[in-house]
Amino acid sequence: MQVKSVPTKPVEGQKPGTSGLRKKTRQFMQPGYLENFVQAIWNAIGGVSGKTLVLGGDGRFFNDRAAQIILRMAAASGAARVIVGQGALLSTPAASNLIRQRGADGGIILSASHNPGGADADFGVKYNTANGGPAPESVTAAIHEASERLDHYLTLEAPDIDLSRPRTTGLGAMAVEVVDPVTDYATLMEKLFDFNAIRALLQGGYQLRFDAMHAVTGPYAVEILERRLGAAPGSVINATPLPDFGQGHPDPNPVWAKPLYDAIFGPDAPDFAAASDGDGDRNMILGRGIYVGPSDSLAVLAANAHLCPGYAGGVRGVARSMPTSRAVDRVAAARGWSCFATPTGWKFFGNLLDAGMITLCGEESFGTGSDHVREKDGLWAVLMWLNILAATRQSVAGLLAAHWAEFGRSWYSRHDYEAVDAAAAEALIADLRAALPDLPGQQAGALTVSEAAEFAYTDPVDGSRAERQGLEIGFVGGARTVLRLSGTGTEGATLRVYLESHEASPTGTDTQAALAPVIAAVEALAGIRARTGRDAPDVIT
Repeated sequence: MQVKSVPTKPVEGQKPGTSGLRKKTRQFMQPGYLENFVQAIWNAIGGVSGKTLVLGGDGRFFNDRAAQIILRMAAASGAARVIVGQGALLSTPAASNLIRQRGADGGIILSASHNPGGADADFGVKYNTANGGPAPESVTAAIHEASERLDHYLTLEAPDIDLSRPRTTGLGAMAVEVVDPVTDYATLMEKLFDFNAIRALLQGGYQLRFDAMHAVTGPYAVEILERRLGAAPGSVINATPLPDFGQGHPDPNPVWAKPLYDAIFGPDAPDFAAASDGDGDRNMILGRGIYVGPSDSLAVLAANAHLCPGYAGGVRGVARSMPTSRAVDRVAAARGWSCFATPTGWKFFGNLLDAGMITLCGEESFGTGSDHVREKDGLWAVLMWLNILAATRQSVAGLLAAHWAEFGRSWYSRHDYEAVDAAAAEALIADLRAALPDLPGQQAGALTVSEAAEFAYTDPVDGSRAERQGLEIGFVGGARTVLRLSGTGTEGATLRVYLESHEASPTGTDTQAALAPVIAAVEALAGIRARTGRDAPDVIT
């Protein structure tokens, strides 16, 4: 085996975003493209000589080939050990846990999260640091700078490593430890939740359905829900990870998980249903005849966390991304906890978690988590819901009704306009940004603007500053909207519009009807229809 130095040139467009580098799969498959980015990671973190890394991904197309390339590059650069999931599979929260449990120096996660997979779809690479969380902006900036200075990368001329079974083997001087991707994660879940109580619930006739969407959580859900907790065989559907996610879109929301969503409102609905996304960090929760919005889910979990063994000692504080509804703020105020609003992007929760300032955190894009790892965690959220339901013996609808009776209801929805012409979307945001100072007091449909500002965040732990994190407009009476462009897609721009209105004594059941005045106000202020040519959002959640 021989270390080979391959001459290369900087590649345009390798600036990682909040979720690493995401591009079309065929771009990553170009000779040198993946290698350039991985070498930039090594260079940015001071090299990997003598270090231990974790490696795995969600099983999408090119996942297996990318893992072999990265193993050879790690060996060529002197890494001491790489811990890799069997078959190159690891869910994102399981990878975070493995980094933390094994004291690794960091890890590489191969995923484009909830984006479609396939040769003509999306691929992604993300670096997580030693705390198990996504690299902070200082590190991603260093990776980008390193990518612009590259003139070579190092690789090892060697055959592929067999990743099909757990074992430790050598690659040059580096140890490659193949581990069962599920075991360590399942053991952690058993420490956090009352498996006996959940088992009793599931074995007492309670019907469960979990849609793994042909993504990475299939093996995790089968092992935990069916084998360890005794859910009926077949309760986990679409359980086999496929390179193209069964030609589906592995995003757990009412649009992309429509069969599950429809089933919960059908005549043979299970008592509880849930879905997770491509890499296992997002979740959708449903109960018989009811959909649980992500913001409500975070608030309900926070209010009832004490019912789970891992959180029986209390909650230190909570955090939400700024666009997420303020439902959890009301729980925090009632319980006397600190509550933080951060920019969108899970890495902003990392400092708060590491400093012990919060226990639970979440974002409106179907991500919820706690201090057990440094990533959002879809299956964890499902287990926490099941633990709470087992402890209270309430239905999902009953638990939500009790929560709203105590805290009121935050009517909330997100409207996504996907693959919008980037120039048109950016001009819309720029013009609205310029108008913000003049908006207070302005009439927008039936509502009056009370405040308008662009959200900026100063980290309470390290003092770092994040600017231009979304346009936030409040209305007299407490309603609000947030508009921002998302960087998670690979085509055009995604304009996200967040809508919220609180009702102390909620009536009705139609979220979009309850938010109609806010929807009309946004159109009056931003002119989305005229500026994008879109008559309606592509996705409503």
